[in-house]
Amino acid sequence: MNLTATIESLLFASAKPVSLASLKKALQVEETALREAVEDIRRRFNVDSSGIHLLAHEGQLQLITNPLAAETVRAFLKQEQTAELTRPSLETLTVIAYRGPITKPELEQIRGVNCSLILRNLAVRGLVEERDDAARLQTVYVVSVEFLRHLGLHAVDELPRYEEFHANEHIDQMLKELAGQL
Repeated sequence: MNLTATIESLLFASAKPVSLASLKKALQVEETALREAVEDIRRRFNVDSSGIHLLAHEGQLQLITNPLAAETVRAFLKQEQTAELTRPSLETLTVIAYRGPITKPELEQIRGVNCSLILRNLAVRGLVEERDDAARLQTVYVVSVEFLRHLGLHAVDELPRYEEFHANEHIDQMLKELAGQL
Protein backbone atom coordinates (compact mmCIF):
# COMPACT_ATOMS: atom_id res chain seq x y z
CA MET A 1 0.00 0.00 0.00
CA ASN A 2 1.36 3.43 -0.84
CA LEU A 3 2.00 6.19 1.70
CA THR A 4 -1.06 8.26 0.80
CA ALA A 5 -3.43 5.30 1.15
CA THR A 6 -1.81 4.31 4.44
CA ILE A 7 -2.29 7.82 5.85
CA GLU A 8 -5.92 7.83 4.68
CA SER A 9 -6.48 4.50 6.46
CA LEU A 10 -4.91 5.72 9.70
CA LEU A 11 -6.92 8.95 9.68
CA PHE A 12 -10.13 7.06 8.93
CA ALA A 13 -9.53 4.57 11.76
CA SER A 14 -8.62 7.23 14.31
CA ALA A 15 -11.40 8.61 16.49
CA LYS A 16 -9.50 11.84 17.09
CA PRO A 17 -7.02 14.13 15.31
CA VAL A 18 -3.63 12.63 14.49
CA SER A 19 -0.45 14.68 14.67
CA LEU A 20 1.93 14.93 11.76
CA ALA A 21 4.71 14.01 14.17
CA SER A 22 3.02 10.76 15.18
CA LEU A 23 2.39 9.85 11.53
CA LYS A 24 6.02 10.58 10.65
CA LYS A 25 7.22 8.40 13.53
CA ALA A 26 4.75 5.54 12.94
CA LEU A 27 5.36 5.43 9.19
CA GLN A 28 9.09 6.18 9.42
CA VAL A 29 9.01 8.63 6.52
CA GLU A 30 10.70 11.91 5.72
CA GLU A 31 8.72 15.05 6.48
CA THR A 32 8.74 16.08 2.81
CA ALA A 33 7.16 12.79 1.71
CA LEU A 34 4.60 13.02 4.49
CA ARG A 35 3.62 16.58 3.60
CA GLU A 36 3.33 15.68 -0.10
CA ALA A 37 1.03 12.76 0.72
CA VAL A 38 -1.10 14.94 3.01
CA GLU A 39 -1.35 17.61 0.32
CA ASP A 40 -2.44 14.94 -2.18
CA ILE A 41 -5.21 13.85 0.21
CA ARG A 42 -6.27 17.46 0.77
CA ARG A 43 -6.40 18.16 -3.00
CA ARG A 44 -8.50 15.06 -3.71
CA PHE A 45 -10.89 15.27 -0.77
CA ASN A 46 -11.40 18.97 -0.08
CA VAL A 47 -13.74 19.56 -3.00
CA ASP A 48 -17.50 20.10 -3.02
CA SER A 49 -18.13 16.74 -4.68
CA SER A 50 -16.46 14.78 -1.85
CA GLY A 51 -18.35 13.77 1.28
CA ILE A 52 -15.09 13.61 3.24
CA HIS A 53 -12.62 16.44 3.80
CA LEU A 54 -9.22 16.64 5.43
CA LEU A 55 -8.99 19.03 8.35
CA ALA A 56 -5.45 20.24 9.04
CA HIS A 57 -4.92 22.50 12.04
CA GLU A 58 -1.81 23.19 14.10
CA GLY A 59 -0.02 20.01 13.02
CA GLN A 60 -3.10 17.83 13.57
CA LEU A 61 -5.01 15.99 10.85
CA GLN A 62 -8.50 14.51 10.87
CA LEU A 63 -10.95 13.26 8.29
CA ILE A 64 -14.25 15.10 8.67
CA THR A 65 -17.51 15.34 6.78
CA ASN A 66 -17.94 17.94 4.05
CA PRO A 67 -19.07 21.19 5.71
CA LEU A 68 -21.74 21.55 2.98
CA ALA A 69 -23.46 18.47 4.43
CA ALA A 70 -23.39 19.78 8.01
CA GLU A 71 -27.15 20.12 8.47
CA THR A 72 -27.89 16.69 7.02
CA VAL A 73 -25.16 15.07 9.10
CA ARG A 74 -26.33 16.86 12.25
CA ALA A 75 -29.92 15.69 11.73
CA PHE A 76 -28.80 12.12 11.04
CA LEU A 77 -26.56 12.00 14.11
CA LYS A 78 -29.31 13.43 16.29
CA GLN A 79 -31.65 10.69 15.09
CA GLU A 80 -28.91 8.10 15.58
CA GLN A 81 -28.24 9.30 19.14
CA THR A 82 -31.81 8.67 20.17
CA ALA A 83 -31.87 5.19 18.63
CA GLU A 84 -31.25 2.14 20.80
CA LEU A 85 -27.67 1.04 21.31
CA THR A 86 -26.49 -1.85 19.16
CA ARG A 87 -25.28 -5.08 20.71
CA PRO A 88 -21.60 -4.24 19.95
CA SER A 89 -22.09 -0.80 21.55
CA LEU A 90 -23.63 -2.37 24.65
CA GLU A 91 -20.78 -4.89 24.87
CA THR A 92 -18.19 -2.12 24.58
CA LEU A 93 -19.98 0.01 27.16
CA THR A 94 -20.14 -2.97 29.53
CA VAL A 95 -16.40 -3.64 29.21
CA ILE A 96 -15.63 0.04 29.87
CA ALA A 97 -17.98 0.08 32.89
CA TYR A 98 -16.51 -3.04 34.47
CA ARG A 99 -12.86 -2.70 33.45
CA GLY A 100 -12.37 1.07 33.12
CA PRO A 101 -10.29 3.06 32.98
CA ILE A 102 -9.27 1.06 29.93
CA THR A 103 -7.20 1.86 26.84
CA LYS A 104 -8.46 1.28 23.32
CA PRO A 105 -5.94 -1.56 22.69
CA GLU A 106 -7.02 -3.26 25.94
CA LEU A 107 -10.67 -2.90 24.98
CA GLU A 108 -10.00 -4.33 21.54
CA GLN A 109 -8.02 -7.22 23.05
CA ILE A 110 -11.00 -8.13 25.21
CA ARG A 111 -13.60 -7.70 22.46
CA GLY A 112 -11.46 -9.00 19.59
CA VAL A 113 -12.53 -6.26 17.16
CA ASN A 114 -11.71 -2.64 16.30
CA CYS A 115 -13.75 -0.33 18.52
CA SER A 116 -12.97 3.11 17.05
CA LEU A 117 -16.40 3.88 15.64
CA ILE A 118 -18.22 2.43 18.64
CA LEU A 119 -16.11 4.53 21.03
CA ARG A 120 -16.85 7.63 18.98
CA ASN A 121 -20.59 6.86 19.05
CA LEU A 122 -20.59 6.25 22.80
CA ALA A 123 -18.67 9.49 23.38
CA VAL A 124 -21.09 11.46 21.18
CA ARG A 125 -23.97 10.05 23.21
CA GLY A 126 -22.21 11.18 26.38
CA LEU A 127 -21.94 7.68 27.83
CA VAL A 128 -18.13 7.43 27.90
CA GLU A 129 -15.34 9.93 28.37
CA GLU A 130 -11.73 10.00 27.21
CA ARG A 131 -9.03 10.87 29.72
CA ASP A 132 -5.28 11.14 29.39
CA ASP A 133 -3.48 8.63 31.58
CA ALA A 134 0.02 9.82 32.47
CA ALA A 135 1.07 6.40 33.76
CA ARG A 136 0.06 4.58 30.57
CA LEU A 137 0.98 7.50 28.29
CA GLN A 138 -2.24 7.09 26.33
CA THR A 139 -5.94 7.79 26.41
CA VAL A 140 -8.19 5.72 28.63
CA TYR A 141 -11.96 5.39 28.53
CA VAL A 142 -14.33 5.54 31.49
CA VAL A 143 -18.10 5.67 31.79
CA SER A 144 -19.52 9.15 32.23
CA VAL A 145 -21.60 10.67 34.97
CA GLU A 146 -24.47 10.65 32.45
CA PHE A 147 -24.12 6.85 32.16
CA LEU A 148 -24.33 6.47 35.94
CA ARG A 149 -27.23 8.90 36.16
CA HIS A 150 -29.11 7.04 33.41
CA LEU A 151 -28.76 3.77 35.35
CA GLY A 152 -29.61 5.42 38.69
CA LEU A 153 -26.22 4.60 40.21
CA HIS A 154 -24.08 6.66 42.56
CA ALA A 155 -20.83 4.97 41.55
CA VAL A 156 -19.67 2.39 39.03
CA ASP A 157 -18.99 -0.18 41.77
CA GLU A 158 -22.76 -0.41 42.32
CA LEU A 159 -23.06 -2.36 39.05
CA PRO A 160 -24.14 -6.00 39.56
CA ARG A 161 -21.17 -8.33 40.27
CA TYR A 162 -18.77 -5.40 39.79
CA GLU A 163 -15.92 -6.79 41.91
CA GLU A 164 -16.09 -10.17 40.16
CA PHE A 165 -15.75 -8.67 36.68
CA HIS A 166 -13.52 -5.73 37.53
CA ALA A 167 -10.82 -8.06 38.86
CA ASN A 168 -11.31 -11.09 36.60
CA GLU A 169 -8.11 -13.18 36.44
CA HIS A 170 -8.68 -14.38 32.86
CA ILE A 171 -9.10 -10.83 31.59
CA ASP A 172 -6.11 -9.66 33.64
CA GLN A 173 -3.97 -12.34 31.97
CA MET A 174 -5.15 -11.30 28.48
CA LEU A 175 -4.22 -7.70 29.22
CA LYS A 176 -0.79 -8.70 30.59
CA GLU A 177 -0.14 -10.59 27.35
CA LEU A 178 -1.14 -7.49 25.37
CA ALA A 179 1.19 -5.32 27.43
CA GLY A 180 4.01 -7.74 26.64
CA GLN A 181 3.34 -7.33 22.91
CA LEU A 182 3.48 -3.52 22.99
